Amino acid sequence: MGGGGLMSLSRLVCDPASPQSSAAALARALARSEWVQLLGPSASTDSPDPGLLPPGSGVLLSTGGSSGERRLCAQPCLHLDRSAAATGDWLRSIGLAPEQTCLFNPLPFHHMSGLMPWWRSRCWGTTHVWLSPAQLKEPSTLLECLSSLPDSAQQPWLLSLVPTQLVRLLDDPGGLHWLQRFALIWVGGAALPVTAAERARQAGIRLAPCYGATETAAMVTALPPQRFLAGENGCGDALNDVELRLLPNRALGVRTPRLALGSWSPLGQQAFSSLSDDAGWWRSGDAADLSAGLRILGRLDGAVHSGGETVFPEQLEVRLLQAAEQEDLPVQALLILGVEDPEWGERLVVLVRTSDPSVLPALQKLTTGWAPADRPRRWLSCPELAPSAAGKWQRQRWRDWVRAL
Repeated sequence: MGGGGLMSLSRLVCDPASPQSSAAALARALARSEWVQLLGPSASTDSPDPGLLPPGSGVLLSTGGSSGERRLCAQPCLHLDRSAAATGDWLRSIGLAPEQTCLFNPLPFHHMSGLMPWWRSRCWGTTHVWLSPAQLKEPSTLLECLSSLPDSAQQPWLLSLVPTQLVRLLDDPGGLHWLQRFALIWVGGAALPVTAAERARQAGIRLAPCYGATETAAMVTALPPQRFLAGENGCGDALNDVELRLLPNRALGVRTPRLALGSWSPLGQQAFSSLSDDAGWWRSGDAADLSAGLRILGRLDGAVHSGGETVFPEQLEVRLLQAAEQEDLPVQALLILGVEDPEWGERLVVLVRTSDPSVLPALQKLTTGWAPADRPRRWLSCPELAPSAAGKWQRQRWRDWVRAL
């Protein structure tokens, strides 16, 4: 992948309180034909040799799955442009002109999910509005933000969220009213809880569940809000520059001209590794069903093999949270993990964050009719349980927490 010449690599620590400053600094560096490594406030500063990078400009973004290993993906500006163009084409297919929209962005700028709304606005020549984490926690300020927008930022408004943010806004009357003002809300980065989807439908909120990754320069599929409101689940169909297929073990394969040029690990790796096979297919690490659009079954590296059965904890989490909601159980967070078991190979452990100690036995009772391999054998209260800032579960971190007990 290396360009063989003297490439320039700069490091940009992104301040969550001032994403516009980070964006301006990135724009200046890219104008100088530099590669830029985007870092969070507390991220490691390990970086590859700039000589490994190709000519031109682009970004290095951290990525990682439930395996816990962090890697850097190299995405050139051309690939980000292609992603913005494909998303624009998708908007046109559902009757929205991208150049006439206004994009709202509450996501971290050093993640692909927070970078791309800003990048799309540059490509489409439209307005971009930054939203701070503090604003999301005070929905009244969000309504004030809408009323203070200039004429150039009129509807249709577009928004990107992770499920954790969506649920918090649905729980607040002001947040719910704010969500109803948007023409389209992309939600991705983690599984959309069934109960949250139903609440959004009942309120007429125009969600567009989507699927993508840092490796693919953001979304590769999206479900139109009209189909979401009609009751369809899943992540929709492939965008026009994307092919999908099922690889062995039901792994989702993605082929697209905007796949990252390679990935680099600070753990002794001297070069960037290719992400695709010889035919250009990237193995995503997620198990999927493609029978009616894309439906994610769960992380393959998070799958649990128990008593000869393969179990996807994410599906069980959705099932249990839905049952807990029906019983009015106060569950703030819930995570199901597989841990080693000498008889079964692996057994399931449930971590729960709740203010009521009686919730754990009540949850356990809800699983008494489940299949043996699906039924958790250990239930633990975990007051600090929470996903990452990007709304993703760091499953290896919580497995280590269980093992340390």
